[in-house]
Amino acid sequence: MSTAGKPRILVADDEAGIRDVVGRYLDTEGYDVAFARDGAEALTLARAHEPDLIVLDVMMPVLDGIEVLRQLRAESDVYVIMLTAKADEVDKIVGLSVGADDYLTKPFSPRELVARIKAVLRRSRGATAGDGDERLVFDGLEIDPVRRETIRDGHPVALSALEFDLLAALARAPGRAFTRRQLIETVWGWNFFGDERVVDVHIRSIRRALDDSADAPQIIGTVRGVGYRFLGEPR
Repeated sequence: MSTAGKPRILVADDEAGIRDVVGRYLDTEGYDVAFARDGAEALTLARAHEPDLIVLDVMMPVLDGIEVLRQLRAESDVYVIMLTAKADEVDKIVGLSVGADDYLTKPFSPRELVARIKAVLRRSRGATAGDGDERLVFDGLEIDPVRRETIRDGHPVALSALEFDLLAALARAPGRAFTRRQLIETVWGWNFFGDERVVDVHIRSIRRALDDSADAPQIIGTVRGVGYRFLGEPR
């Protein structure tokens, strides 16, 4: 929770130099900042203080950032920006597939991190629900923006807040081909700084949750060279 109207940021990194530099920049911008030196401490502080956003290093002692994020996502939709010392795409994709909102590769500019924090915080979890509150009903699939529930063949589907927003954005315009940039502007916000491939990662996660094959899709189709479209027929 925020203190006196200030967004609360938790910076979790085992490098004291990074904590100090990032902390100074965030303090100057008026954020309420807390720090964690390892993954276990990050989980404890996140649960106790409910930050608005967590800056989470991938490589930390006790628990690494990926495991911290997995546990957080089981109980919270807090915004998370991952930091990784590796330029390897695997680290980025793994982080995003368990629910990171953005990532930065070290070394990074503290100013860029602050800009990304501002951009993520300007988003509102569930923002797309206001674009239309009517239930979206298709053959074998129901999406309820008010309750934020997804039902597949009569069974509830567990989606993260961001995954729900992405699915709802597609489902509101069945058959329309969306570019990745259009989906980012709709779901993440026009000022998103990250890699457009974040859309692909979350689409894969949604497909897994809905048991929808990329090779023979029934719900979300790939439009080669463009992006994605929703394939369901409204009822």
